[in-house]
Amino acid sequence: MSALTIRAATDVGGTFTDLVYFSTDPETGRQAIVTAKSDTTPPEFERGVMNVLTKAAVPLSELVFLAHGTTIVINALTERKGVKTGLITTEGFRDSLAIARGNRPDFFNLHYEKPAPFVPRYLRREVPGRISQTGRERVPLELEGLSAIISEFREEGVEAVAVCLLHAYANPAHELAVLERVRELAPEMAVVASHQISREWREYERTSTTVLSAYIQPVAEHYLERLVDRLDHGGFGGQLYIMQSNCGVDSVAKTKEIPITMVESGPSSGFWAAAELGRLINEPNVLALDIGGTTAKCSLIESGQVRIVSDYWIERSRRSAGHPIQVPVVDLVEIGNGGGSIAWVDELGKLHVGPRSAGAVPGPAAYGRGGTAATVTDANLALGRIDPEYFCGGELDADMPAVWSALEELGERLSLDATEIARGIVRIANNNLTNALKLVSVNRGYDPRDFTMVAFGGGGGMNAVALAAELGMRRVVVPFAADVFSAWGMLMSDLRRDYFVTRLTSLEASSAPAIDGLLGEMVAGAVTQFELEGVDADQIQFLRYGKLRYENQEHSVEVELPDGAIDAAAVVAIAASFQDVYEREYTYRLDAAVEFVGAHVVATAKVGKIAPAPLSVSGRTPEQARKGMRSVDFATEGVHTASIYAGELLEPGMRFGGPAIVETKSSTIVIHPANEVMIDRYGNVVIELGEVAT
Repeated sequence: MSALTIRAATDVGGTFTDLVYFSTDPETGRQAIVTAKSDTTPPEFERGVMNVLTKAAVPLSELVFLAHGTTIVINALTERKGVKTGLITTEGFRDSLAIARGNRPDFFNLHYEKPAPFVPRYLRREVPGRISQTGRERVPLELEGLSAIISEFREEGVEAVAVCLLHAYANPAHELAVLERVRELAPEMAVVASHQISREWREYERTSTTVLSAYIQPVAEHYLERLVDRLDHGGFGGQLYIMQSNCGVDSVAKTKEIPITMVESGPSSGFWAAAELGRLINEPNVLALDIGGTTAKCSLIESGQVRIVSDYWIERSRRSAGHPIQVPVVDLVEIGNGGGSIAWVDELGKLHVGPRSAGAVPGPAAYGRGGTAATVTDANLALGRIDPEYFCGGELDADMPAVWSALEELGERLSLDATEIARGIVRIANNNLTNALKLVSVNRGYDPRDFTMVAFGGGGGMNAVALAAELGMRRVVVPFAADVFSAWGMLMSDLRRDYFVTRLTSLEASSAPAIDGLLGEMVAGAVTQFELEGVDADQIQFLRYGKLRYENQEHSVEVELPDGAIDAAAVVAIAASFQDVYEREYTYRLDAAVEFVGAHVVATAKVGKIAPAPLSVSGRTPEQARKGMRSVDFATEGVHTASIYAGELLEPGMRFGGPAIVETKSSTIVIHPANEVMIDRYGNVVIELGEVAT
C-alpha cells in the first residue's frame, strides 16, 4: 500500500468527462495534482469515467476517496429517456399536473401550449382521503382501490410510481400508507412519495418534483450500480460520494433513493469551488462563470456563501414554462452557450449563437469528425485566440479548411467575409453571456462592480475579460486547472443535506416558541438521519434560514436566522434582516406585517475534504514561460500581436501584461490589451482590467 493519500473526483459533462486527482505525502504534506479529460460516452457514462481514470493512471486500489458528479439525471429528463411512470394522487387532483401554473412566458401568444406532463392523464389515478393544510385528517384514507390501480399500471408497462397526496408536506401519514401498500403490491416497480423529497407547500410543484424523480429513478439507480460495479472490478475499495445539486456530496445509498437531488450536480460543484477559492484568496464576493463545451452557467456568491433555492425549473425558456423541481439546487442561470454552440442564421437574416451544440461527436468543424456547422470554438480558432497548432493541447489537429468552410457558408448568407463572421460569433456569444450574468446580479439588486469574476471551465478564460469589462468589473480570477474546476470542487465539498419545511405563522414575539420548536424538530431529524449512517452528532454543523414575506404576498425571500434560541429579541432581528433583503431584491420596503413561511436548515459533516497548498516556486521568469508571439484578433479591440504563455510553466509571483494568451492543454485565457496579470501563490491567474478593455 502506498504511503500517499490519494483522493480523486470525476465530473461527467455534456462534452467531456473531467478528472482531478490529488495525492498527499503524509510525511512532507506535499501535494501532487493530476488532471485529465476524456470524451463523455453516452449512454454508458460510466465508461467515460473509467476511461479518464485509466488515462490519468489513477491507482484505484490505493484511492481512498472518490467524488462523482454526473449529468445523467438532467440528460434523462431533457432527452425524455426515463421510464414509463404512473401517478397516484388525492381524489379530485388528478389534473393538477396538467393545469400547472398560469405563468406562461409567451404571454401574448394565443396559440401557446403548456409543456406536456411527464405522466399522461390515463396513468394518473386518485385515491379517496384528505389531509388539511394544518396536517389534520379531514377524510379517512381508502386503500381498497390500489390493487386495481397497480394491476392496470402493470398492464400498461409502468416501471415507476409517484405518490403525491394533498398537503402531505404538513402530515405524510396518508402518503406513508399508500407508499407501503404500493411496495407490497408491486415490489418490481420503483416508487417514491412527495414527502421523501419535499416538505414544502405548492401542490403542483411537489407533484411535478415527485413525478420527475420517479421518472428517472430506475435510470439513475442502474447507472450508479453500473458505476459501482466497474469501480469494484477495477479494485476500488475507498469511499464513493455523489455530488448533489446543493453543493454537497452524499452517499450512493441515499442518492439512489432520491436521485433527483443530483439534477445539477456538475454545476453546483463548480460554484462551490468558486466560493471556496474566494474564501482562500480573500475574495468573498464572487460572480462565478462556468463555460463548458455545451452550456454556460453563472451564479452569484455573497460573503462566501452559495445561495441554495428550492424553486428550480428545467426547460424554462421564453417560449415554455418548463417543469418545476422542488429540491435544493444552487441558484444559477444556465444557457446553451459553450464552446460547441452552433452559429446559425434565422429566416430574417440574423446571426445567432446556440443553444444547439455540436457536442463531442461530431463536434466543432475543427475536430475533423464530420461537423460542418460553425461553432464558438471554430470562431476562436479563426481569430487566432486558440492556436490551431496546439488545439486540445496538441491532441487534435485542427481542421482549419473545415473551419473556414463553415464560416464562409454563414458569410455567404450574410454577405460578410469569414473573419467578420467569426468576430460576430464571439461578440454574440459574449452578449448572451453578459445577459446571463446580469440575471444573477443586476436583476437581483447587486452591482457587479462590487464582485470579482471567477471564470472556469474549458471556455471560461476565453470570454472572462470581455464580460467583466462590459459589466464594469475590475478583476478576473481564472483558477489553477480551470478546465477541471468543477471536479476540483467536489474534493472541497462536505457531506451536506438541506431540509425545507413549510410552517406558516406570523412573525411576532408570540410566535417565537413555534418557530424555535420547528427548527428544533428539523435539527433533531437531521441528527437522527446522519447518525443512522454512522455520523456522530458532534460532527454535524448547522445553518438555519427562514423564508419570510409580507403578509398575504405570494412568494418569500430567505433570511439567515441568528444563532441560539428564537425568542422575542431574535424575532425583531429577523424582521430587520427581512426588510433589508427584501429591499435589496425588490427596491422597496413596506410598513406591513411579516409572515414566517417556513424554515431551511443546512446540515453538513466533514468527509475529509482537501485544502489546497501553495505551489512551489522554481525561480522561473515570465520570459521563460513565454512560447512566442502571434497575431490575435480580440474581436472587440481589433488585431494585436500577443505574447503566448505556456500555462503549465507559470508559477506564483510572475507578472506580465496584455495583450497575451495563456495556453494549457485544455483551456485558453485571453488577456486583453492594458490588462495586468499576476500569478498568485495557488497558481490562479489574476487579471486586473485596464481602461482599454472597456
